[in-house]
This record gives sequence, C-alpha cells and structure tokens, in this order.
Amino acid sequence: MSAIISTISIAGRWAPAGSAIVIERHTAAAALARWGQSLRFARSRRRRFARRGLALGGLAAALAATIALPPRPFLVWNASASAPIGLYRVGGTDLATGDMVIAWPPAPARDFAARRHYLPANVPLVKRVAAEPGDTVCALGQEIFVDGRWIANRLIRDGAGRPMPWWTGCITLRRGAMLLLMADSPASFDGRYFGPTDRGDIVGKATLLWAR
Repeated sequence: MSAIISTISIAGRWAPAGSAIVIERHTAAAALARWGQSLRFARSRRRRFARRGLALGGLAAALAATIALPPRPFLVWNASASAPIGLYRVGGTDLATGDMVIAWPPAPARDFAARRHYLPANVPLVKRVAAEPGDTVCALGQEIFVDGRWIANRLIRDGAGRPMPWWTGCITLRRGAMLLLMADSPASFDGRYFGPTDRGDIVGKATLLWAR
C-alpha cells in the first residue's frame, strides 16, 4: 500500500488512471494466493493428523481385542483324561455331530472350572459335538437326551465330593449353538453341566497328531 501513496503524492508525477487500482488488485491477488496456500497447508496437516489418528485408533482397537479375547490356538496339548491325551491341531470350522473340537467354555463355566482346578482359564477344552443347531437337547435328572435319544449320564458330585452344576429342561439349539459332550466320560466337564456352547467359542475341529 506504501507504493500507492508514493506514486500519487510526489508533485509532477502522473500516474495513469487506474494504476493504483491495478497495484491494489495485484497486492490483493498475492495476499489471496498466500492465504489459499496457507489454508491448503493447514487442511493437509489436518488430514495427516486425522489419518494418523485413525491408524492409531485402529491399532488400539486391535490391541484391545487381543487383550479381551483369548488367542486362537493352532496346537493344543490335552492333558485331561476325558479325551485322548496328546497333541491336537486346530483344523477347519465346518463342523457336524461327532466331530472333535477345541472350544472355550462359556465364561461362567470357565471361571467355575478354574476355581475348582478342573482346567486353567486360559486352556480350551477338547470335546465332541453331541448336538448341532435344530436338535432338541433335554437334561432330565442325571440323564441327557438329544432328539429323544439318551446319550449320557451326569454326576451329582465331583471326585472331591463337591456338588456339580446342573441345568434342567429341554431346548432346541438355535443357529450358532452346539452341545459339546464326551458321552463315554461322565466326569467330563462339558455341556451336560454347563449347557450349549456358542459357535463363536468353538475354535475349530480338533485332529489328534500325537497320542501319549
């Protein structure tokens, strides 16, 4: 703006009509360009920070999920006599009645088993699928039935004389639920005591690699 004042204030100097306006326009255009550049830079910085924030948020969520959920095992050593003792590999997830599976018991059952020292809370079960979605499972007294057919008994007390938890009644397994039960082992801590297992808690099919 000082260039404009100098041009019109010196005697004998003549400035063509509109010259001051031209200078003002050029100055305004330059200022506008600088403002636009600063705005683009600020927006670019915000986008970079936003991307970093999303990336960090995703990482935090992934870490939280890793902490909250038990890790998916690929090899499991089974030390319980309710299933063949040995090393198992986790296979596919296409399951049917009769398949051996590796699964996490429902949270209350997991805590119960850990308190009684049946199984550590961070160790999954190795069990057989006894009923699948659509089957009707009944727990009546000491007996377990699937679609009206007797499949197993259950104990009133464990080996230490403590009462075992029982559920009672008949349920038709919904989609995503399975009954896990070792029919030939009444002492097996399985679905006869804690009921159906959600499909999301079943890690996969169990294949025995090496038996002790």
